[in-house]
Amino acid sequence: MGRASLLQKLILIVAALMMVAPAFLFFLWMASLSIKFEVDNGAYPPILLPEHFAWKNYAGVLQSNNFLLYFKNSVLVTGAATLLGLVVGVPAGYGIARMNATRAAVVIMIARMTPGLSFLIPLFLIFKGLNLLGTLWPQIIIHLVVTVPIVIWIMIGYFETMPIELEEAAMIDGANRWQVFWKIALPVARPGVVVSLILSVIFSWNNFVFGVVLASRETRTLPVAIYNMLSFEQVSWGPLAAAALIVTLPVLVLTVVAQRQIVAGLTAGAVKGG
Repeated sequence: MGRASLLQKLILIVAALMMVAPAFLFFLWMASLSIKFEVDNGAYPPILLPEHFAWKNYAGVLQSNNFLLYFKNSVLVTGAATLLGLVVGVPAGYGIARMNATRAAVVIMIARMTPGLSFLIPLFLIFKGLNLLGTLWPQIIIHLVVTVPIVIWIMIGYFETMPIELEEAAMIDGANRWQVFWKIALPVARPGVVVSLILSVIFSWNNFVFGVVLASRETRTLPVAIYNMLSFEQVSWGPLAAAALIVTLPVLVLTVVAQRQIVAGLTAGAVKGG
C-alpha cells in the first residue's frame, strides 16, 4: 500500500506539473521579453536572459499611451463592479438558497451562461440614449450584468452546504433573519465570498470588448491600452510584454495573497457537498 500510495502521489505531481508548465513557461517568456532590447528579442537562437536589462520598456509604458490614466480607470471599474456585485449577489445567493428557489437559481444559471456580447448592443443603445457614453458608468453596469450572476451562483452553492442548525439556534435565541445572515451565515461563508471576489476581479480587470465599445479615449481600461500599443508597421515586443506583465501583476498578486481562502472555500464546498 505504501508503494501504491507513493506512486499515486508521483502521478498526481507529474500531471499537475504538465498542466501548470505551459502557463508558467508562457509567463516566464513574457517576463523575459519585457526586460530585453528589441535586438535580443529578435535574436536566433532565442536569448532567455540578456546581458543588459532593458528597464526602459517599463518606464516607456508608464510614461506613454496614458497608461496611468487607464490603470486608474481599471481600478475604478473593477473595484465598483466587484463591490456592487458582492453587495447584491451575496444576500441574493443566501435568500435563494434558504428559500430553495429552484426557478430563480435556473434563471441565474442562464444569465451566467449567456455571453456578454449578446446584451452589449442593446445596452450600448440604452447608454447612448441616456448620454452616459464616454463615462465609466456603462462599463461598471455592464460588468455587473456578468459579475452578479457569478457571485449569486457561487454563493447559492456555498450557502446550501452550510449547516442550517446554526441559524435555527440563533433564531431561537431571538435573532431575526438579517442578524442571522450578517452574524452567522456571512462569517462562515467568508471563503465563498473570497472566491466570488477573485473571479469578479479577474473578469472585470481582464475584460477587453466592453472597454473598446463603451469607453471613450479618456475612459478606456488597461486591456485597451495594450491593444493601442499594436501597430501595422511594427510590433515592439519588449514594451508590449512589459505592459502585459503590468496588467497581469495585480490579479496575480491578489490570487497569491488569497490562495488559502480560495482553496478553503473550494475544498469546504466539495467536502460538505459530498
